[in-house]
Amino acid sequence: MAIMLQNSHFDRSRQPFRELSDDFLATYLRDLDYSRLYFTRADIDRFEREYGDDLSQMLLEKDSMRAAVDIYDTFVERVEARVAEGERMLKEGDFDFSADESVKRTRKEAAWPKDEAEATSLWRKQIKEALLSETLRREMVIKLAKEQGKEDLFADERSPEEKIMLRYERFLHSVKDVDRDDIAAYFLSAVAKTFDPHTDYLSFKQMERFRDGMRNQLVGIGALLQAEEDGATKIMGIVLNGPADRAGDLQLNDRVVAVDPLNSGRAEDMVDIMFMKIDKVVDLIRGKENTEVRLKVEPAGGVPGETKMIVIKRGKVELKDEQASAEIIEMPGEDGEVQRLGIIELPSFYADFDGGSTRCSADVERLLERLMTEKIDGLMIDLRNNGGGALEEVRRMTGFFTPRQPVVQVKNTLGQVQVKESEHKRPIYDGPLVVLTDKSSASASEILAGALQDQNRAVIVGEASTFGKGTVQQPMDIGRQMPFFADRNRAGTLKVTIQKFYRPSGSSTQNRGVVPDIILPSLSDALEIGESYLDHALSHDIIRPAPGFNPLPKKNLFLPRLKQQSAERVKESKDFAYIMEDVMKERNRRRENSVTLKIEERREELAEAELRQDKRNAERRERFAKIAEQDKAAKTFYRLTLDQVENEAPLKEVDPSQEAEDYMRRAKNKTEQLDTTPEWPSKVDPFKREALSVLGDLVDVTRDARMAGMLKPSDVR
Repeated sequence: MAIMLQNSHFDRSRQPFRELSDDFLATYLRDLDYSRLYFTRADIDRFEREYGDDLSQMLLEKDSMRAAVDIYDTFVERVEARVAEGERMLKEGDFDFSADESVKRTRKEAAWPKDEAEATSLWRKQIKEALLSETLRREMVIKLAKEQGKEDLFADERSPEEKIMLRYERFLHSVKDVDRDDIAAYFLSAVAKTFDPHTDYLSFKQMERFRDGMRNQLVGIGALLQAEEDGATKIMGIVLNGPADRAGDLQLNDRVVAVDPLNSGRAEDMVDIMFMKIDKVVDLIRGKENTEVRLKVEPAGGVPGETKMIVIKRGKVELKDEQASAEIIEMPGEDGEVQRLGIIELPSFYADFDGGSTRCSADVERLLERLMTEKIDGLMIDLRNNGGGALEEVRRMTGFFTPRQPVVQVKNTLGQVQVKESEHKRPIYDGPLVVLTDKSSASASEILAGALQDQNRAVIVGEASTFGKGTVQQPMDIGRQMPFFADRNRAGTLKVTIQKFYRPSGSSTQNRGVVPDIILPSLSDALEIGESYLDHALSHDIIRPAPGFNPLPKKNLFLPRLKQQSAERVKESKDFAYIMEDVMKERNRRRENSVTLKIEERREELAEAELRQDKRNAERRERFAKIAEQDKAAKTFYRLTLDQVENEAPLKEVDPSQEAEDYMRRAKNKTEQLDTTPEWPSKVDPFKREALSVLGDLVDVTRDARMAGMLKPSDVR
């Protein structure tokens, strides 16, 4: 892996490999102890003294596991000591919540505790804060339940002290439940991430999960799992018509305590999963199609400790909530004339890299063609929370909206630049287009948004910028690079950054992302979200515009008018005013970076926050009711899924406020049910609602310009 990193990584300007030892060590320590609560300064000094200058050489000489195991074993010892100390503190209960003490909100940049005495003092405050937070949470929940005439949710619960102890006990189990392969994966991942945040080492199992995510399909039982603090694994969701749903025995809120992955019936094959990491539980439950898995389950609502056996045949599970989908919203335009606005939601740029037929571009093409049949007047592509995916898919998809044009420029380690063009001579859709983005729109999402913005083909609406991931990774099988007689089975995969991509205009999205044409206020403005906040992130730069880059006239987007109309709406919006108020509060909290441990001060803060939220909820309930009535009178909603797209029957009108989960039955959280915050009217949040308004404005102004002869056929291409 060390050789592959040196030969394949994009950034040739970094320090020589042999000079990166300190960085490898720092990344490994950060990954293990991000909050700097477990290691002491004495530990760090020893690691730096023994390995700080030598890790690179140890990697090249196949001796690095000695350091990796030593550091990890020390970490386990420190966690064991802290958890034991926490248990003693919680049993003694000697916490003074009137004392003038505080803890940092984040310890990312804090100094390591200088010795065990300081570490113990620091740990006492962490335990105290956890106990205080749980105590206050329970007070709040009990108060809300009483106000709403509901049952005491903590009648059969463990005490706050026991709950906190179980939380740390689970963490201790997760730290100790490792083998040398796991430690190797942790360490080699840290080495890889030192080159950039997206270069990584993946074990065989991790690579399988990566492939499942990309193909939007897996083989398992179709259940959503959640780790419980007492060690069990709880069933929080069941995929409709999935293997577990068809079998019918497994129920929501059932607790799985053991798994026989082979359904052999032999006691020795039943694996105790109490306190096991959730990814390892998932690996036990998943397997080959048409094989059976046996689960030892504590039924929901049954006698505590009583179990039963459930056998389920594994099968393919489609992650339909991760597939592309569409809807149509009919709403009046500026002149009162009804507009049909299409929306395509794309959670990721998924594709089956193993030769399967799954391709998001094919799915979007089917949806788009149906929307065209439905004669939409404008289209919005919702890329929020889309973390990217297959580069080829975004290249193909861009061509649905532009003629053959440069989509992205890709530069390799040698500085050679390749231009990738869209493949359609004529676009499928050439009407008014808006793209909605947020800080989580990354990678392939940024290529699509950036290309359409550079081509002056779409108006980009969203948060201050997209994520800023402008690099391409390639999975490389390490086993193929090893000597012929070496044991290759456990070698794993290096996912290495080999290229950097640039917009047709020449600007990289790396580090800066895509800045929307119309920026909306967002709480993310106060949070450290984006590439620029990641360690070892590559820099932004600019190259020449792509040959053949010939954008449409920018005046065709009528941006000054759209920006003015949007700014007026945002200024009048109570929801965006609330967001801007929250941004200021969050910025102040992050700047202070301190949490008081005085219970009365915390109660006052919570009471103030509750009062503020109650006032907002009261105002919103009244306003949302009016908006919902207006939506009902003026808007018509139609849903379009991939299952429906080939059906030639007219689309059925839907009521968004009444729509239930389409693909999964989910367990209900009793605490969450106490939340009285009203849902967005018609389930359309302020960002989507404003983007729709921008699209409506664009439809109106484009139509008026065509009628006035201001838009020439050559401007559309």
